[in-house]
Amino acid sequence: MTQYTNWAGNIQFKPKQWHEPRTIEELQHIVKNAKKLRVVGTGHSFNSISVCREEIVSLHHFNKLIELNTEEQTVTIEAGMKYSELSKILMNKGFAIHNLASLPHISVAGAIATATHGSGNKNKSLASIITAFELINANGDIIHITRENEARFDGMIVHLGALGIVTKLTLEIVPEFTIRQYVYENLPIDSVQRHFDSIYASAYSVSLFTNWETNTINQVWLKQKVEDSKVEDLFGAILSEKKLHPITGIDPIHCTDQLGIEGKWYDRLPHFRMDFTPSSGDEIQSEYIISKKDAPHAIKEIQTIGQQLSSLLHTSEIRSIAQDNLWLSPYYKRDSIGLHFTWKDDWDNVQRMLPVLESVLKPFRPRPHWGKVFTLDKEEIQSQYEMLPKFRELLTEYDPNGKFQNDFINTYIF
Repeated sequence: MTQYTNWAGNIQFKPKQWHEPRTIEELQHIVKNAKKLRVVGTGHSFNSISVCREEIVSLHHFNKLIELNTEEQTVTIEAGMKYSELSKILMNKGFAIHNLASLPHISVAGAIATATHGSGNKNKSLASIITAFELINANGDIIHITRENEARFDGMIVHLGALGIVTKLTLEIVPEFTIRQYVYENLPIDSVQRHFDSIYASAYSVSLFTNWETNTINQVWLKQKVEDSKVEDLFGAILSEKKLHPITGIDPIHCTDQLGIEGKWYDRLPHFRMDFTPSSGDEIQSEYIISKKDAPHAIKEIQTIGQQLSSLLHTSEIRSIAQDNLWLSPYYKRDSIGLHFTWKDDWDNVQRMLPVLESVLKPFRPRPHWGKVFTLDKEEIQSQYEMLPKFRELLTEYDPNGKFQNDFINTYIF
């Protein structure tokens, strides 16, 4: 038995069988004969969404390019590919994808399944650009699903690993573009309250970092397309004259270039460089998604417990995400703000802090990121997904005996 440990080290378990198939036929055989099975990607989920003590499949051998269609502007890849690998393929052909997460070393399929995102008022989640995929269902059959041939397509993209094993993905791509990144320091919280919309409209991608200890946002990261005008005044924040790490006091050597130095999309949209692959993270992460219109009020309320939060935090990031129509997406039908918390590796105290934070956020109907830690009741979560009954019907059709279900799925979906 192989001991599975996620990237952060806070999830560990021993499945009875660990599979690393190299061919579709081998993978079909594994699925067909398994009783309980889950897939792991690069291990960047912080909760039990991937836990299965029976059988685990890793798709890290499935990381090849299948087709790059320049006329239709799509790329088809195997599901085990990472965004860092995909970016290298696209950059050599003059193409890009619309956005990236802060860390580019995560698997494409895992990010899609959990609705992972970057930032930007007009940027939807990474799952939003999927146009087709290939799935192995519980019987071991291969199913090809496209926007055109499946009326429930929007319900199948953010699937939490419960529909089957995705083996191929087709993504929309765009012509490559160039980004300049600037970091501003010490933005007064009062300015955030008064000018929230203007701040988030000031760049292609905007991230605010704070530890909630004072009435100041520590850093504002602006990722601007080169054709856009430089921000001359950011409501009292000071333009940094040196490169910074989102966590105060840490060497920024592994961060993407700042100071307005122009760079390609893949080398600016993430916070961390492609050529730096962290082997582990001494942290735990939570994220709560709320409506963008509620964000200024929510930030004010979080300030009331700022001192309690700060002692447990490395940093907290505030990002914007455009709404979509994906059934289990936390951004379903509402322009959103993600309130992200990077906790110190102190689970006992973090676990006690989460209900306090969630109580403060409760009036804003937070939807937790599917791959991060939370303690919200399942009833609270389920009540926010109007298409959840339809998604259950999909699971019953594709996996009638619950082969791909685990405690996480049974708790939060059923």
